[in-house]
Amino acid sequence: MPTALAVFLRLLALLTIASMPIVAQAQGCDGPLPPPGPDGRVAGHFPYGDASPADIVPAPPGFGLKPYCRLHRAMIPDLQRLLDAARADPSVGGTLHGLSCHREVARQRNVFCRDRSVSAAERAISVAPPGHSEHATGYAIDFAVRPARGCPDAEACMAASPAARWLIANASRFGFEMSFPAGNQQRVKWEPWHWRWVGTSPAEPGAAQARAIFARARAQFPANPGVRDLLKVRVTGQPPVPVVTPVVAPPAPVKRGRRR
Repeated sequence: MPTALAVFLRLLALLTIASMPIVAQAQGCDGPLPPPGPDGRVAGHFPYGDASPADIVPAPPGFGLKPYCRLHRAMIPDLQRLLDAARADPSVGGTLHGLSCHREVARQRNVFCRDRSVSAAERAISVAPPGHSEHATGYAIDFAVRPARGCPDAEACMAASPAARWLIANASRFGFEMSFPAGNQQRVKWEPWHWRWVGTSPAEPGAAQARAIFARARAQFPANPGVRDLLKVRVTGQPPVPVVTPVVAPPAPVKRGRRR
């Protein structure tokens, strides 16, 4: 019968083996990445785990440029409303599509390691290391415009398109915000195509979870344009009207004449 020590050592070995893929992912493809900073970021990116497979569902029909475009179920209603509104605008129509949707950690590693002509630190400016991509949460979308009209996907020229200008002006009304605006201090490339969903308000179904996941990113590096919650003033009762008591001046002293 195995002793308690033997059972403990066996359990420790199993835990070590189970953690090996995570360590390999953290190292990227050509050597280790910089160690995490005090806030958990690696090469500018916050850590994000994989979404539960039960929460990942197909995107609205016709939205994804690839058949495997899938997203978190909580964001689908707002995404559909956004697409309907964009389709109704003559300047945009049905030109907005999904270039990249949910990407699990394993697929993110393939994306991150695709171009090895530059260092991992340089790649991290525009591609998050595995385990540090917003796409793994299922709440992030890389939008594309079709027809592209000469602008490659995931390039800054997209910002000049009518569809991108419409997103910048309207996406926050549907709970979407630009994660990496121009000039951000997160050391991430300006990505006018990358938008994350946080819901139109904290009370919207599923929004509280999304906001919790992105809490540190939103607090340290606010999105622009971002979702701003409206300030609500609630009056619980009418304060009493103050009663002003008039101040009566004391009577002037009567001057008495001196008797002679």
